[in-house]
Amino acid sequence: MNISTLVPTVRPYQSYVYAYPHKTAYRPLADRPALRELWAAEPKDALSLYLHIPFCEVRCGFCNLFTRIGAPEGLVAAYLDALERQAGAVREGLGEDTRFAAAAFGGGTPTFLEAAELERLCDIAEKGMGADLAAVPLSVEASPATATADRLAVLAGRGTTRLSLGVQSFVDAEARSAVRPQRRADVEAALGRIREAGIPVLNIDLIYGIEGQTERSWRRSLDAALAWRPEELYLYPLYVRPLTGLGRKGSREPKAEWEAEWDEQRLRLYRAGRDHLLAHGYEQVSMRMFRAQGAPSTGGGDHACQTDGMVGLGCGARSYTSALHYSFDYAVDMREIRGIVDDYVSRPAADFARAEHGRPMTGDEPRRRHLLQSVLQAEGMELAGYRARFGTDPAEDFPVELAGFAARGWLDPDAAPGRLRLSPEGLAYSDALGPELFSSAVRAAMATYDLK
Repeated sequence: MNISTLVPTVRPYQSYVYAYPHKTAYRPLADRPALRELWAAEPKDALSLYLHIPFCEVRCGFCNLFTRIGAPEGLVAAYLDALERQAGAVREGLGEDTRFAAAAFGGGTPTFLEAAELERLCDIAEKGMGADLAAVPLSVEASPATATADRLAVLAGRGTTRLSLGVQSFVDAEARSAVRPQRRADVEAALGRIREAGIPVLNIDLIYGIEGQTERSWRRSLDAALAWRPEELYLYPLYVRPLTGLGRKGSREPKAEWEAEWDEQRLRLYRAGRDHLLAHGYEQVSMRMFRAQGAPSTGGGDHACQTDGMVGLGCGARSYTSALHYSFDYAVDMREIRGIVDDYVSRPAADFARAEHGRPMTGDEPRRRHLLQSVLQAEGMELAGYRARFGTDPAEDFPVELAGFAARGWLDPDAAPGRLRLSPEGLAYSDALGPELFSSAVRAAMATYDLK
């Protein structure tokens, strides 16, 4: 008997796992631990630094990120003031023996800031936090409308090595369907300015599964992107989540038959996009990420996301120590986000010296996170590294989950000895595989989160 016939069918698109545990599993920390205590015994020689800007000129219909539309007069300056106060408190909490191996500006849209404000943002990272932006990889997110020549000149001059442009679709009708008002001509103009700025790595984000999208129109977007020979391409499946623009429109009714058709459409478009990029000389790094052969890597050379910490500044940023993941409060609803931003900009420096919301990384959570962060990469995970860190084998720690993955054909039987790697089908089902590694405690916390 084929064991795969005994394994329940799963939907391929359940949850985009970009971090574990998700912020909906965070809760207020009653003891509000001091950062100095949290970081005292942590390795701090290869940290990642993330600065969050919560502003966008528009909010895309699919977006559930922590971001607000626009900024009243004076709010950006007040936000940067608060970011500077936070940097001072966090750097004091980290201590002097801190080194950053990578940096990123995200959001929101960091290039919502004017050129002079971007200069100040870089100063906060360098002078406030001690990051050498000219010596480490620096990734910045941008939108076509805000990728102006003066802003790009600042970013290039301050050491930006990677710029990620959220295009989503080169087909104007699809962009409108995703509630992303933009014209292809404006996108092309922005791409031209980015190339002129000389930033080494250009990433283009595209989305599949948009209403009305076909394989032919998907190919049009892929080819339009390939014409710029981007060093990286990210292919994202469309999700429609509560409290987002598309979610409020109710354009995706929860009907089982309709959901099955949408799953089939997204899988079909994913495979077509993957095969098209592979045929054009790109290598697959994960389900979403594709890198041109010979393109420079944009990761921190000695930073490992599985083991090294991250320091986040800004009201939507997370920070990771080995024992605790923490952040400020989380929201998707515009009114709630505005309230959190307003609270953030009014805080004194002393308020930034403690962690407020988070989740302790106790029990087997570090093992789960390590496995998730590793196996969802196309290259897979070396078992020796896992054993060295935990003293066990993943097959011992997660026998049921790994057996289920193997039964579904999600594991590569031809992986090199000592390596756990997904098959092409396993990569395609990353958004189903990842959630199966969530702990019962994290699942319960996410299920009882009061969405706001």
